[in-house]
Amino acid sequence: MLLRPETREPPVYAVGGITLAQWRLILLGAGLLVVAVIPFVLKNFYIFQITLAIIYAIAILGLNLLTGFNGQFSLGHSAFYAIGAYTAAIMMENLGINYVWTIPAAAAVCFVFGFLFGLPALRLEGIYLALATFALAIAIPQALKSTVVEHWTGGVQGIVIIKPDAPFGLPLNSDQWLYVLTVVVALIMYVCAVNLVNSRTGRALIAIRDHPVAASAMGINVSLYKSLTFGVSALYTGVAGALGAIAIAFVAPDSFTFVLAVALFVGLVVGGVASIPGTLVGGLFVLFVPNIAESVSKGLAGAVYGVILLLVIYLMPTGFAGLMRLITAKLMRPSR
Repeated sequence: MLLRPETREPPVYAVGGITLAQWRLILLGAGLLVVAVIPFVLKNFYIFQITLAIIYAIAILGLNLLTGFNGQFSLGHSAFYAIGAYTAAIMMENLGINYVWTIPAAAAVCFVFGFLFGLPALRLEGIYLALATFALAIAIPQALKSTVVEHWTGGVQGIVIIKPDAPFGLPLNSDQWLYVLTVVVALIMYVCAVNLVNSRTGRALIAIRDHPVAASAMGINVSLYKSLTFGVSALYTGVAGALGAIAIAFVAPDSFTFVLAVALFVGLVVGGVASIPGTLVGGLFVLFVPNIAESVSKGLAGAVYGVILLLVIYLMPTGFAGLMRLITAKLMRPSR
């Protein structure tokens, strides 16, 4: 008589009788509640700052899809941010198009630009790809100042945008409405990113990152996936640029220098490489930590920022997401 092997259910990990899945739902609900009440309890200045932090988080998410999940190193995403911002600004001020339509337009323009840049970049890997993207980040601000496109870009003076009011007679001021708009766009982008990473395409991206030769042997079109990932990453960053232009109501070439590219990369590392939720922490870090450093010492703001960054890297070598995984592993115990 054949005996069936004993089947055991996998252990369910819990803290205080609450499972990990339930904790995630609780934290998600609490987070959404905080997001919903922010525009009604904070002053306009703080609402504006949080809006910018969310915008940076979207840009970092785009960089994370490229670097964290596909393994392509980029130091030039400030260029895509600038292209998205100028697309929105030119459409609003020069063409008179409603600001809502500038967001998908910036996404499309940046996707095409990123895809086309990704094609020649296929020959480059590692530090050589980083050098190519660095050149892109240096070149774009100078190109925006060129007299050839000055009629559209405003040259060194940039473009001033009229900040939009809330539609449909909603009882919200401009800062509150732009916060709501940014949150809605961010939620859509985050859901799309989660679905992408968890899909067959996402598994192919991760396979290319971990072992491109094995991925190619399995039938994955490495070149196509890399170019498309560059395009999607640029799309996310371009959307962030468009939202940033609308929120700040001004664009100028000197706002999109290599410093911005480094800031986005720092946000990626601090939030956690290959972590989608960690990008929000990265956005908060990019916006608020330089302000904190300047409040400590205006003359030594750069040094204070460097010390804070070193401490963060020392305390969280795998980023905020890695720290959360470590804490969760220590707290969770099998409930049965």
